[in-house]
Amino acid sequence: MPRHFGWESFGFGFGPRGFFWAGPRRRRRQWFESGDMKYVILKLLKDKPRHGYEVMKELEDQLRGCYSPSPGTVYPTLQWLEDEGLVTSREVQGKKVYEITDAGRTFLEEHKDVVDDIFERVHDTVERALGGAMADMNRAVGRLVKAVYRASWRSRDEATRKQIADRLEKAREEIETLVT
Repeated sequence: MPRHFGWESFGFGFGPRGFFWAGPRRRRRQWFESGDMKYVILKLLKDKPRHGYEVMKELEDQLRGCYSPSPGTVYPTLQWLEDEGLVTSREVQGKKVYEITDAGRTFLEEHKDVVDDIFERVHDTVERALGGAMADMNRAVGRLVKAVYRASWRSRDEATRKQIADRLEKAREEIETLVT
């Protein structure tokens, strides 16, 4: 029987990234739909000119660490936006800095409803994962997992580990009765 270690093996269903895993293959749902990234980057560049890494970091910050776009997503999109005349780039201290053009502002304004929908949808998802009671839930689960693993590693006998596993199973059963 293969062993799986890491967050995914015990994090199914909770945590900022855990709830995006689904099914037996643990396929991750995407944060943005195809074509969304051009709107997202344009909106970020409307605030101020940025180089590619700043775009990635700002998006990660806005989504509270739940999503970090890859360079393989951001840089080709920036290049496409530049090819379309929606952004321009210039070299600043050895880095390519992108700035939205008037055509880019017009494009963004013409698609304002799409842009608003994207950001509303993604921010709602982040809020469900990290906001309100879910934030408390995520912290509590994190503390529980840490305590369980710490106690399990420190215990030297299988009987103690079995007791921990039994108590966790009992807690799971009790929690499930709360929502059924």
